[in-house]
Amino acid sequence: MKHSVMGSIVAGAALSLAGAAFAQVEIQWWHAMGGVNGERVDKIAADFNATQSDYRIVPVYKGNYTETMTAAIAAFRAKEQPAIVQVFEVGTATMMAAKGAVYPVEDLMADTGQPFDKNAFLPAVISYYQTPEGKLLSMPFNSSTPVLWYNKDALDAAGAEVPTTWDEVRTASEKLVANGMKCGFSFGWQSWVMIENYSAWHNLPIGTRENGFAGFDTELTFNNDAVENRLQQIADWQKDNLFVYGGRRGDSLPMFTGGECGMWMNSSAYYGSIKSQAEFNFGQTMLPLDTAVADKPQNSIIGGATLWVLSGRPEEEYKGTAMFLNYLSSPEVQAWWHQETGYVPITTAAYELSREQGFYESNPGTDTAIKQLSLNTPTPNSKGLRFGNFVQIRDIINEEMEALWAGDKTAKEAMDSAVERGNALLRKFERSVK
Repeated sequence: MKHSVMGSIVAGAALSLAGAAFAQVEIQWWHAMGGVNGERVDKIAADFNATQSDYRIVPVYKGNYTETMTAAIAAFRAKEQPAIVQVFEVGTATMMAAKGAVYPVEDLMADTGQPFDKNAFLPAVISYYQTPEGKLLSMPFNSSTPVLWYNKDALDAAGAEVPTTWDEVRTASEKLVANGMKCGFSFGWQSWVMIENYSAWHNLPIGTRENGFAGFDTELTFNNDAVENRLQQIADWQKDNLFVYGGRRGDSLPMFTGGECGMWMNSSAYYGSIKSQAEFNFGQTMLPLDTAVADKPQNSIIGGATLWVLSGRPEEEYKGTAMFLNYLSSPEVQAWWHQETGYVPITTAAYELSREQGFYESNPGTDTAIKQLSLNTPTPNSKGLRFGNFVQIRDIINEEMEALWAGDKTAKEAMDSAVERGNALLRKFERSVK
């Protein structure tokens, strides 16, 4: 009897040790995708987990982009950081300056022996996240660009054409309002759409030193005649409801999907939301050209986020992290993500797969973002921006633009103030990284 009890104890201990030896390695992925996109993130993680038994990706929603990045920085200082964190594009300079905090994704893939080909990525996407020497720092995941969304039924009823220029935006808005709509157009993420992308689209610099790519000793320069004249005209249009401001980020989406405004400028990634909410035929087209500023458009720039790998995690997590990032960037996963959300496919293969699957044929206009980003070879003015403290600078730009919409400032006063306040934060950032 003693032998059989002892045998059971030994066998049980052996099984426990075996279980411990083969326990899955958990890898935390902090992200900023709420709602339906959060469910899609969960699905990507679950699908990867089902492909193997050594690692388990655990996605954790940490709030909006700003909240997620702030949480990750605080966690790193407390040595409780996740292996992977999603950071929006304007946090790139901050992440680059975080000495010792980042494990560059190109190094990770090489160190773990995972297949990795930089040439597979769309140039407009990957260039934003490379060092001046060309090393990829983070893995592109959800990339988008602003487009002009329009209510096709409303434009048809008003006898208006889909606009291609700002003059045509005004004409279409006048017809929409005359036909009973509450407003012609609105937009969200206004710094991104009306300063950052407006400037890139017209090949204008946002700041010196190649918009910060050539060094942190940069200054903002978007308080120029082109930007100020465009914003002032939009502000003046408010009196006739041709333009109505609806808030930051995506706050104004219901104004478009609810049928109040006939046009809306914001991210291509609102495709899923608009498709599920709009009870009318809609479309998307390229951003309007300001013919007083340029003869033709240059290219738009991306928004969205990438996945950064943080240093200081147990070595065993990094092999699984690299495997997951390889899975995440596969054509099948990226094509699915692109088609579900409206985010741009990050690789040429995912774009080609979506085309082969007939997605663009059955959903006309859904390749608008890709065409905009790839319209021309990016210039130093149109490859993106890399300013320190730009998360806070965007808040300043929002405040100043809201003062303009409220009639408290002219466009010149608002932009001059935004640049002055923003440059103070650039100097603060530059001192902090020296």
